[in-house]
Amino acid sequence: MRIPPPRIARRARIEIIPLIDIMFFLLATFIMVSLSMVKNQGVPVKLPIASTSAPQDRKDFTSITVNQKGEYFFNKEPITQADLAPRLAALKALHPDPKIFINGDGKTEFDNVVAILDETRKAGISKVAIETTKPGAASTSLAPPSSL
Repeated sequence: MRIPPPRIARRARIEIIPLIDIMFFLLATFIMVSLSMVKNQGVPVKLPIASTSAPQDRKDFTSITVNQKGEYFFNKEPITQADLAPRLAALKALHPDPKIFINGDGKTEFDNVVAILDETRKAGISKVAIETTKPGAASTSLAPPSSL
């Protein structure tokens, strides 16, 4: 009778190098996606074109949008022109020095933009910018806007 030799018990191994590769890939993807995200608080409109526009600091801002139909939006929330003054007063009370970006459609009536500027001045807000695009760039507010 032949007895088989005892097998050496082999321990299972977890290969760590493929796991490190996967984690590095996920980390790099997450960083690239998060860096490419632009905080967009305005409603998509066709922005006017200005060759002298310059990028602005887009940290802690409020967007007031007026579309081609003359409808107002306060950070994507539809409001009326009468609601604009109380909203700006509440914003001024909440933040001592707020930034306002006027995000107006290029085809909207000029009266609508002037009304927004007038209300921001009445509220005592001095940091106001009008969002524009450079010539040849995509002219929707989803593209990174510049301001005058």
